[in-house]
Amino acid sequence: MNWPVKLALLISTCLFFEGKSPSGASDWPQFLGPDRNSVSREKDLIKSWPKDGPKILWEREVGVGYSGPAVSDGSLILFHRLDDKEVVEALDSQTGKTRWSFSYDTNYQDDLGKGDGPRSTSLLSNGFVYSLGAEGHLHCLDLKTGKKIWDRALAKDYPFRKGFFGVATSPIIEGDALVLNVGSKGAGIVAFDKMTGKELWKATNHEASYSSPVAATIGSSRHLFFLTREGLVSLDPADGKVRCSKRWRSRMAASVNAATPVVVEDQVFLSACYGTGAVLLKVTKDELEEIWKGDETLSNHYDTSIHHAGFLYGLDGRQEEGAQLRCVDIKTGKVQWTEKSFGCASLILADGRFFALTENGDLVLFEANPKAYHELARASVLAGPCRSPLALANGRLFGRDGKKLVCWDVKK
Repeated sequence: MNWPVKLALLISTCLFFEGKSPSGASDWPQFLGPDRNSVSREKDLIKSWPKDGPKILWEREVGVGYSGPAVSDGSLILFHRLDDKEVVEALDSQTGKTRWSFSYDTNYQDDLGKGDGPRSTSLLSNGFVYSLGAEGHLHCLDLKTGKKIWDRALAKDYPFRKGFFGVATSPIIEGDALVLNVGSKGAGIVAFDKMTGKELWKATNHEASYSSPVAATIGSSRHLFFLTREGLVSLDPADGKVRCSKRWRSRMAASVNAATPVVVEDQVFLSACYGTGAVLLKVTKDELEEIWKGDETLSNHYDTSIHHAGFLYGLDGRQEEGAQLRCVDIKTGKVQWTEKSFGCASLILADGRFFALTENGDLVLFEANPKAYHELARASVLAGPCRSPLALANGRLFGRDGKKLVCWDVKK
């Protein structure tokens, strides 16, 4: 083997083991990041910033909505509402300039005045964009051009109850299937062929929640975990067969399940507010065994907790009452520390530290430390309410409120 070939192999190997995606970039292609757990593999990120926050690389005006940014192959997908249109827009992630825009009509009106824009975060996979609007309009678009590949009007094909805040779950891809919690009778969870939109299978009568699914291999079995409005359900992604389930929801009708299940090895952590609390379950092939549960540990309203080195970091309490940040021992459910009045926030773990964007618009950096809360930096950067999840890709942090999207440089 000649030297140039050896060098090329060495470079590609190094890039692979640095945790790079197949495209050679540290992308954030879906809700909660590459592994759907809000954990980034990026290193050499900043450990503090000035009083005004990290350096802004670009910013731009946006429409309404709580959909988070998704980044892949140099494109950032912004999903928002402008006037009476839901708009899927591809931006250059380096500059914020528009590459293409795709839109369609929407009549969605939020019954509780929480905003009329889309909630679901788009999913980017193998050159395609999958977006799900507030009324349940599902689209597959070409990532390079914005050309429509297929679409489904889910509310027409699978009539479902509107819910308190419209459709907000973010879909997942497993193999050849795009899967989501539709919430219709006989079609609570539906898998679609990701290339054509054709139904592959459907399962359960569970109504839709505001939680998003995750996938995991436990033992020799592959599981799709959904926290629906009724509770946890594990499905075989091959055919939609229910492996096991557990009712987990409030007794209050005016309540929601919103945080995504957190899978750690052979265990699943669930959390919800409205007097529901948290539970840690051990998963076998067809059974769920309670390890611990309680309403005094970590009750997530809508932000998903993050697991790191045996501890859970997350927000405890209702958004209206002012959530508190907590660290909890996952083995026992014991609270390690509490930072009061932190507020609901989107969290990302990267390089041993947490980036947080609070609902009132503060960008916060704090240590992943189970012994005590140690804040490294804080700045007021956006106007609340900020309920869209953050994204981190290639040393750039992306966050938005109801008026603008900002790209910060967080590389050393």
